[in-house]
Amino acid sequence: MSVVTYQLQGDVGVIKVNNPPVNALSQAVRQGLKESLAQAQGDASKAVLVICEGRTFIAGADITEFGKPPKEPSLPDVLDALENSQKPVIAAIHGTALGGGLEVALACHYRCAVPSAKVGLPEVKLGILPGGGGTQRAPRLMGVEAALDLMTSGNPISAKKAAASGLVDKVLGDDLEKEALAYANELIAQNAPLKRVRDINIDPASIPEGFFEKARKQVNKRARGQIAPDRIVSCVEAAVSLPMDEGLKKERELFTELVQSPQSAAMRHAFFAEREAAKVKDLPKDTPTRDVKKVAIIGGGTMGGGIAMNFMNAGIPVTLLEINDEALQRGIGIIEKNYKITASKGKMTEEQVSKCMGLLNGTTNYDDLSDVDLVIEAVFENIDIKKQVFSKLDEVCKPGCILASNTSYQNIDEIATATKRPQDVVGMHFFSPANVMKLLENVRGEKTADDVVATVMKLAKTINKVPVLARVCYGFIGNRMLKSYGREAQLCLIEGATPKQIDDALEKFGMAMGPIAMGDLAGLDIGYKAREGLSDAEKGDPKSYKIADVLVEAGRLGQKTGKGYYKYDPETRARLEDPEVQEIIEKVAKDLGVERREISEQEIVDRCIFGLVNEGAKVLEEGIAQRPSDIDIVYLYGYAFPVAKGGPMFYADQVGLDKVYARICEFRDKIGSETWAEPAKLLEKLAKEGKSFGDWAKENA
Repeated sequence: MSVVTYQLQGDVGVIKVNNPPVNALSQAVRQGLKESLAQAQGDASKAVLVICEGRTFIAGADITEFGKPPKEPSLPDVLDALENSQKPVIAAIHGTALGGGLEVALACHYRCAVPSAKVGLPEVKLGILPGGGGTQRAPRLMGVEAALDLMTSGNPISAKKAAASGLVDKVLGDDLEKEALAYANELIAQNAPLKRVRDINIDPASIPEGFFEKARKQVNKRARGQIAPDRIVSCVEAAVSLPMDEGLKKERELFTELVQSPQSAAMRHAFFAEREAAKVKDLPKDTPTRDVKKVAIIGGGTMGGGIAMNFMNAGIPVTLLEINDEALQRGIGIIEKNYKITASKGKMTEEQVSKCMGLLNGTTNYDDLSDVDLVIEAVFENIDIKKQVFSKLDEVCKPGCILASNTSYQNIDEIATATKRPQDVVGMHFFSPANVMKLLENVRGEKTADDVVATVMKLAKTINKVPVLARVCYGFIGNRMLKSYGREAQLCLIEGATPKQIDDALEKFGMAMGPIAMGDLAGLDIGYKAREGLSDAEKGDPKSYKIADVLVEAGRLGQKTGKGYYKYDPETRARLEDPEVQEIIEKVAKDLGVERREISEQEIVDRCIFGLVNEGAKVLEEGIAQRPSDIDIVYLYGYAFPVAKGGPMFYADQVGLDKVYARICEFRDKIGSETWAEPAKLLEKLAKEGKSFGDWAKENA
């Protein structure tokens, strides 16, 4: 069956695309569009309608063609054919018209859409820019500022907003084909002209002086080292200052530069890695899942409330259990406050908030959980308390109910021993704030049933999360690796760097926040309290935590007390260097016999990032993570690792594992520390064989 068909319906030649699941712009679709347009030029049609079957208009490029040699006809060839048609071409949009899909619509002479449709140019999220004329046509239709926002954010807009901005000519009713045909016939009756977007000129005088310079500064500030937003600004500037063909040439040059860049390779890796992470290697695709129609959350604190919101947003009723009425009302209040904040930002209507809150019930009685399908425990990180909770759940929950713990690092297998149904126990580690952060680290215990694993992985999509599966170890994937990262930051601090030097180095690398500032944000007392319950041997090297302990004992707990490693402006929360902290650092170093030295920015970055990589290799060796790209997803979505670097394991591959391993050996020999005590055997093996983590993943798929 052809993926593109052509049929004359009265005076309208109808081109239909049917390339499930999202009508991607494959070679066959491009070929079909071009041939159908050629056919329409010679028949009795007076206008041509481009419409799609299935759930969406053309949703973008065919991702299976990424990184492969281009196949004729190219997208620009198809767009030229659309634009140069001697009969009006109308794009009828439903679902989403994204990237190349929207560029197809922009090359048409008219665009109509159903109210639920969305359009966008999300290429920036893959480290590239719209390469099919999007940077030249969008500004001509919707204005320079709106087009820049559309392309540099990568976020889609509604049909209504697209129509208001000029990107869409008409918003239809809900019957796509019937109303699109009516619109096409209306244009025929009006003898409507061929409205080629290329014929629109933007008056350079209409652009304020310094506009593009200001735009570059704005996008570079939020881009965290990404180059694609800057190149998009250059293309839009060309749309204003150059004729269309020269602007298209500029777009193609910069598109090619970006496609070949390490950043785009990293961001395309992340795109595929996210989809791969949802797959469980040893589970057949037809593994059954359990129905989850009612959920209970144990613990109404910030984390429990945030977790509850995910299910309520998805239309799933939630019962929130707390220890007493006061705590319960406080927990419900947290959820209400979060929703009010969301509504105040225009991300939800009051009606949607009311609907979500209507799905929430509160209780202090475990017996009220007897009919739920899933319980997520989100109580204090204490194994004994968690086991008490699971013992009670074992008594009251119905057979087949999934019992999940939101623990960040506790042993799921040990928690499961508190029940008579270890097969129903699983970890579901949400990240804070749980109603915002996309990552869900699902933890598979030794006895967790296959259908439970399949259910929680599928459920992640229902509640708009990105799932990664981990096995049981202390800290699972993310927090286990983070220990080495934080340890090296602390050692750099005591050995000679300042808090600002460390944070600046890692923020320049692309991290959203440096590790020292992150400690202040989280609260230094959290780590301090955790260490109180550990033996000296469990705490590790005093050089890796003593400075933090002294700061806490001096009342410097971080942002919440206005001072930690930094002083904080009471109004702006801006962090300021504090000479008192430097004195504390130098005194602790002297007490522990550390001779401070100058530490370079590169050493700081290599020690912290390669610390992650080395521990990540051990996580793979032990089978805690399924694949290196899963680790990358954990760090991209859970720890704000720069997407333009692709995640720690992909970054190591780009650097070269031979170089990474050599640098780790250098640190082991010159610096010591627990991080480098034993370079990962897998890393050593791959480095000596000239292979990458990507090679290992293919061999172990």
